Amino acid sequence: MLVQTGNNVGIGGFIITGNAPKDVIVRAIGPTLAQFDVPNVLADPVLELHGPSGLLATNNNWRDTQEAEIQNTGIPPTNDLESAIVATLDPGAYTAIVRGNGNTTGVALVEVYDLNQGVDSKLANLSTRAFVSIGDNIVIAGFLLSGDGSNGIGGPNDDRVIVRGIGPSLAPAIFPTNAVLANPTLELRDSNGSLILANNDWQDNAAQAAEITAAGLAPTNSLESAIAATLPPGLYTALLSGLNNGTGIGLVEIYDRGAAPPGP
Repeated sequence: MLVQTGNNVGIGGFIITGNAPKDVIVRAIGPTLAQFDVPNVLADPVLELHGPSGLLATNNNWRDTQEAEIQNTGIPPTNDLESAIVATLDPGAYTAIVRGNGNTTGVALVEVYDLNQGVDSKLANLSTRAFVSIGDNIVIAGFLLSGDGSNGIGGPNDDRVIVRGIGPSLAPAIFPTNAVLANPTLELRDSNGSLILANNDWQDNAAQAAEITAAGLAPTNSLESAIAATLPPGLYTALLSGLNNGTGIGLVEIYDRGAAPPGP
């Protein structure tokens, strides 16, 4: 995401469902992205974690606090200027806010990792809200579905997901109408970058629209985008952009609906 200032900082949301607390690590990555030829990276990210009761933790440079705990996860940031927070969280909704230290701007990545998948809870929703620009500065959301990968589509390890691209419905309650992404478009791609599905307006495909509506996740504006898919374990990427190079504040969301029902 392109992290700017004010209302255009980067915001990552996630929802934990279930009955048990979950251990997570939240990371804000900037300088490391330059190694992957990402231009204009955020030089010094600052991370805040908010929960139902308000601000839970903040971190500038990950070695400043919780260094040992972060190291023990096995996935500490690779640059000392990047940020990370380890927390044990009850089921509920949480928000990670990424800013640039000293109001700097640039492209950054906010991540949340499930550190104890065996407990009776899961990361059921991930979302990213940011300013959607064009070219390299669209909003890109990646997610990993865990499993042994031995089954094809329809197998017991496949997961049903819904991905949404939201823009117009963010106004006027949250942002002015002229600030939001007027007509979001979505692409869902696999780990090789191959296109799985694309969508402009969520009602374009009747079968997709019916599944999205039945799940209770129909966008409230006909110009918003949504994709329903059943996917085997693996890495996936959702790309949120504006139709005809439109720009503005947008939200990309991934909902985990659980395992696909068994076949006949």
